[in-house]
Amino acid sequence: MTIRPLAILDLPQLYRFREEAIGLDTARTLTRGNPLDTARLLAYMNPARHVYSAIANGEQASVVGGIIHARDEVFAKMLYLAPASQLNNPELPALIENLSAQAGSWGVFHVLAEVDENGGAFVPLRKAGFSVYAWQRMWEVSEITESSSGFDWTRVLSIQFPAVQNLYHQIVPPLLHPIEPQPKSAVGWISNDGVKCYVSVAHGVYGIVLTPLIHPEATDVSAKLAALISKLPDRRNRPVYVCVRSYQAWLEPVLADLGAKAAPRQAVMVKHLARLVKEGQTVRAVPSGVSIQTSRVSHVEGKK
Repeated sequence: MTIRPLAILDLPQLYRFREEAIGLDTARTLTRGNPLDTARLLAYMNPARHVYSAIANGEQASVVGGIIHARDEVFAKMLYLAPASQLNNPELPALIENLSAQAGSWGVFHVLAEVDENGGAFVPLRKAGFSVYAWQRMWEVSEITESSSGFDWTRVLSIQFPAVQNLYHQIVPPLLHPIEPQPKSAVGWISNDGVKCYVSVAHGVYGIVLTPLIHPEATDVSAKLAALISKLPDRRNRPVYVCVRSYQAWLEPVLADLGAKAAPRQAVMVKHLARLVKEGQTVRAVPSGVSIQTSRVSHVEGKK
């Protein structure tokens, strides 16, 4: 078995796999479409971007996979695995390890993947060192049209951004903060009744994904969500989805009552590549006449 980066000569085979690609970044798949469509094949081989694809050539069949990293993030995301008919291929965990190693060369600490909990990609990801840290479900809300004129949403202003970050710290469990960093820019919508409802938005040609941060003490949540969904600007008939993570599972009955359609539950998985280690280092013996302050040193230590 050989594992190597994708090459131009592999494009015909990758094209044959396009209908059997398993997307592992659900929001990207819903907003940008099939990760193996023609427009993206060459992008996966662009060394100027943090996008990497590899192929494992086994004795009987080949498997391919891709990974991507945004340069300002401490994590990378698995993009896809293919073909779906080869998810039990014994070479697949080694391929996933190869993709993770590439992410490590970008300096990231974690690799994330989202997969249907009963899907075929779950087992090879586990074998490659991934573990579940949360669950999520995508709810299609495209058919929700009812709204209440009493609930308005406005785009987040820079002055409101600290309040959004505070809301994040109230909702997202502390153990998940290294994996799910707080919002870094004022992008999204906020309700007009104080900072208890914030929704980030991901747009693409194929759809819109809303990711809410809503405090359990917020009132009239159903009416507020309906108002936002029905009045989204520049929607252009694209389908709209709401991503609900397990730490906000109380939102699922709210969406169900609004008539939203639930997709299968997904496992949100992580593979830790490195950990930040802080050590207090004290100078035991100081030469006469020399003053040295105790300092704290941080370094990154690879996980063994």
